[in-house]
Amino acid sequence: MSEIVVSSRLDAPAERVWERAITPEGINDEMRPWLRMTIPAGVESLDPESVVLGERIGRSWILLFGLIPFDYDDLVLVRMEAGRGFLERSTMLSQRLWEHERTIEPEGDGGCTVTDRVRWEPRLGLPGRLLRPAIGWFFRHRHARLRRRFGGAPA
Repeated sequence: MSEIVVSSRLDAPAERVWERAITPEGINDEMRPWLRMTIPAGVESLDPESVVLGERIGRSWILLFGLIPFDYDDLVLVRMEAGRGFLERSTMLSQRLWEHERTIEPEGDGGCTVTDRVRWEPRLGLPGRLLRPAIGWFFRHRHARLRRRFGGAPA
């Protein structure tokens, strides 16, 4: 299993960052312009009131440049604490295991620190380390988009 960790210090309250991070608009804003994720039918946001932890929410298609389906995520949230973070543990077409943990830690000055820890195990016997540069780059891109929206710096 391989892993990357990316953190950013944002100039916005944890609650505001959380409210954006659990919406389809917020998720896709972080991924633009390279990727877009569909949201399973009937799901308007990934908030604790609308999902059952540990159960498959549905299939999200991953679209290259927002148009070309190239992977999917059978989305399962196993832990969620409103305003503080989540743990997704899913399978994908390309990954036997995809684990994305986001934590949002409030800071005393009204800002917060967002940390994404991503672990994966590819299918087809590929070594996970081969994907580390691409996945690391993509999550650094997501954090750059967060910092552009909320202000801040890499942590």
